[in-house]
Amino acid sequence: MLVSCGDSDHKYANAERPPTPIVVSAAINDQSVIVSPRKFGAGPITLIISNQSSASQQVTLETDDQPGDSGPGQKAIATGPINPRETASVKGQVVEGTYALRVGGDGVKPATILVGKERPTSQNDLLQP
Repeated sequence: MLVSCGDSDHKYANAERPPTPIVVSAAINDQSVIVSPRKFGAGPITLIISNQSSASQQVTLETDDQPGDSGPGQKAIATGPINPRETASVKGQVVEGTYALRVGGDGVKPATILVGKERPTSQNDLLQP
């Protein structure tokens, strides 16, 4: 009887790593939401939000409505309340499309974010988790 430790025919190919996460910064004031960068490729993001307004704010990153649609878009990221002069950090995954970064307060203009095709894999990048 012959015993083998492996199989030369791999059943599963090695999956590529996702793109390297990028940091997207947002600032909320009493009039609007400001975001940087406003254009980037799809993949994982870390959203860092600074609430510079005078009220507690909840933030949502959601797809923009298409003309004729009703109701909010699909949510990619949502936060709990962020107190005035505080900062929050949330992680999420975005796909290609147009997004709005909105706050719950009335009169605060949302920021528009354009997400393009997926960023390249981080498969060959060194020192990645």
